[in-house]
Amino acid sequence: MSAQLTFPLTKAFVARMAVYASILIAILNLVACAGFSRNSVQDESGKVLSVDQLPAQEELPKFSAEKARDGMPVGWHFYRIAPYKKNTIYRLENYQGKTVLSANSKTSASGLAIKLRPRQAQNLWLKWEWKTVAPIPAADNAEHTQDDAPLRILVAFDGNKSKLTLKEKMTFEMANLISGQEMPYATLMYIWSGKTPVNTILDNAHTSRIKMIVVDSGWESLGDWRKHERDLATDYKRAYGENPGEVIGIALLTDTDNTKSETRALYGDIELLRKNQK
Repeated sequence: MSAQLTFPLTKAFVARMAVYASILIAILNLVACAGFSRNSVQDESGKVLSVDQLPAQEELPKFSAEKARDGMPVGWHFYRIAPYKKNTIYRLENYQGKTVLSANSKTSASGLAIKLRPRQAQNLWLKWEWKTVAPIPAADNAEHTQDDAPLRILVAFDGNKSKLTLKEKMTFEMANLISGQEMPYATLMYIWSGKTPVNTILDNAHTSRIKMIVVDSGWESLGDWRKHERDLATDYKRAYGENPGEVIGIALLTDTDNTKSETRALYGDIELLRKNQK
């Protein structure tokens, strides 16, 4: 009789541990995706730095102000999604007469991040241009197992974490214990999606504190520069239903690890603009 009881208990315990392990991996991934994982941020020389050691930038350095070369753009820092994932290759490239950031991803996922001096989000706009050269046919951002994108720009916000639900507080605590770094209170992620319609807001599969906003969709504009200007406060209110806190960081990411595919994409200058409210 004891043998009959032991097997289902052991099986349930193993299943529970498997779920727990998958949650830990997911938390590690989402912390890195927000661009602020303590153990994975590197400076231009490849030295690993903690987020506290990163210099906070007043402005976003422009790719176009630099010369084409390998290595990190000035002010930006490399971050890994996970130790077992391949790295996307980023380099400054002369493209059609100006310097842009190229991203070449082959079954890989890693990005660049920049720590900013905190600034109010009201009347603050994010402006950028980007281009995807190769499609990711299997990508579907509504399905976490196929959640890849040729282009992503992330904006991290500070906020009052005491207002979070108990579940989210536990997620934040677990992320802090594992990575040694707190998650941003909230993150907006602007993406080029393969299938999801423009202006759709998608939840991250593992936390409600990361919202994806689709700004380009499909492959009809493949090879064209796409220009965007987004009102951060308006987008934040639409995604989270509350006023935003201060903007504290920007990151970018090109990934093809879930679909086991490859792509090439280009990032033009990314700017933060303060516009007077009419």
